[in-house]
Amino acid sequence: MTHMLLLVLDLIGTFVFALSGAVTGVRRKLDLFGVLVLSFAAGNAGGITRDLLIGATPPAAIADWRYLGVSVLAGMVTFYRYSNIQRWRNPVQMSDAAGLALFAVAGAQKALAHGLNPVMAALLGMLSGVGGGILRDVLVTQIPTVLRADLYAVAALAGAAVVVLGEQFHVPLVATTLTGAALCFGLRFMAIRHGWHLPVSRHSGMEDPPV
Repeated sequence: MTHMLLLVLDLIGTFVFALSGAVTGVRRKLDLFGVLVLSFAAGNAGGITRDLLIGATPPAAIADWRYLGVSVLAGMVTFYRYSNIQRWRNPVQMSDAAGLALFAVAGAQKALAHGLNPVMAALLGMLSGVGGGILRDVLVTQIPTVLRADLYAVAALAGAAVVVLGEQFHVPLVATTLTGAALCFGLRFMAIRHGWHLPVSRHSGMEDPPV
């Protein structure tokens, strides 16, 4: 049951994160190969990092062809049907928010299944969620969303924490998974819509003093 739930969350999360990577690639006018590379990177970087850190090797994204398959599917659909995807309201941010939520809860679950303590499991869930977006942004030479977006890593950490707390209090896995994913996505969506953010230094934007 747990293994199947993790696999389903991983594959869906991979697909929606891969969509965000592919949309970014199309917007940056990459060719088909470039779009597919960005799609795979965005969809799998977080999961690969998670698996390497907990010793689940080889990482699922490399050992299981389905991860490559859903990444390529997302890239191809975006490349050839970009006009349809563009009709969504801000497709990169929405698919990124969905991927963030799914990977955060799946990452926390997998960390717990491998015996990590609750605090580290929550942190690893957050890292799983932000990893794909970081690599996507780095590959197109822009500041990673996690460093500049409203409630990005915090939303992932909140979703992962729900899973961890649910495991500590023996709440059914499906309930904590759905609740954690909904909380993460909801926080990210509201942050996008209403501009919620953490405090920013009052010195932001000031020039460095001469040396």
